[in-house]
Amino acid sequence: MKAHITVLPGDGIGPEVTASAVAVLREVASKFNHAFTFKDFLIGGCSIDTFGTALTDLTLSECKKSDAVLLGAVGGPRWDDPFAKVRPEQGLLAIRKGLGLFANLRPVKPLPVLMDVSPLKPEKIAGVDLIVVRELTGGLYFGQPKGIERNNGSVRAVDTMEYHDYEIKRIVTLAFQLAGKRRKKVTSVDKANVLETSRLWRQTAISVAESFPGIALDHILVDTAAMRLITSPASFDVIVTENMFGDILTDEASVLAGSMGMLPSASLGDGGPGLYEPIHGSAPDIAGKGIANPIGAILSAALLLRYSLKLEQEAQAIENAVDNAITNSIRTIDLGGRMSTTQMTERIIQNLSK
Repeated sequence: MKAHITVLPGDGIGPEVTASAVAVLREVASKFNHAFTFKDFLIGGCSIDTFGTALTDLTLSECKKSDAVLLGAVGGPRWDDPFAKVRPEQGLLAIRKGLGLFANLRPVKPLPVLMDVSPLKPEKIAGVDLIVVRELTGGLYFGQPKGIERNNGSVRAVDTMEYHDYEIKRIVTLAFQLAGKRRKKVTSVDKANVLETSRLWRQTAISVAESFPGIALDHILVDTAAMRLITSPASFDVIVTENMFGDILTDEASVLAGSMGMLPSASLGDGGPGLYEPIHGSAPDIAGKGIANPIGAILSAALLLRYSLKLEQEAQAIENAVDNAITNSIRTIDLGGRMSTTQMTERIIQNLSK
């Protein structure tokens, strides 16, 4: 199989972990007789420094022409001013919108050998195997009007939460489709006791559920969902929610696996290239030290193979190689080990080549 992958290393540890993911993908291509090509472009803070914008038209165009996009992370202290007109995070929002990526998938399945690394008691995370399906193109991050007004000595800030029924229907439908291949349970997270958008969300979810009679649907308020992710995370199968709620809950869920550096994500649309990235940030405090955990990026490469290239065997090979490394106590500093980013990557590649 031939595939072209656009790589957006970004800022901080982004270039380090994407280099690891590309190295693993090259090993997969060699082992399974595929031909993968890679081309790097800028996004985030480094793009602002070079071009004055977090995402250029050229970069977006190249992403659209590729089979998949692999991204590292954006942001850092140099671009931290929340009042700046141009910010690294604008690159993420722009590429999601530009590629029509409406669904972000974040699987969480802690490895038994890492239960001692999680801040939760082992009995709390035993059996956890969930996936969060987050809507990406609506809600507070994109609603209009938006802005800050100054009038008669006071300041007023406005963000608009906006959803259309078709946006909710497509993300909830995807959640049900995923649940059909898992444990057949969808939990829809909203704030229907307060928000009109959440009332529409719940109403639409109930309507979608009618087309999936073999799959259970329950509803939960976002504050209760945050509590249950800590008190009974194994009770979840597929969680589906709107943009901001999903942004917050997935970071909370990341601690179940022991380290945010472990978790991958896939952002998908209607048939175009998917975007794959670890859920961690740019971690500027460890950038350049060679100690970043590359597993989130490497497992994101596995999702790239699964969802964009339809190479399930190859995706499982990466996941098995990672599991084998962790089980044999090959760990980076965030997991209580001593391996560098490069050493961790090399061990995973060795497992792949066996």
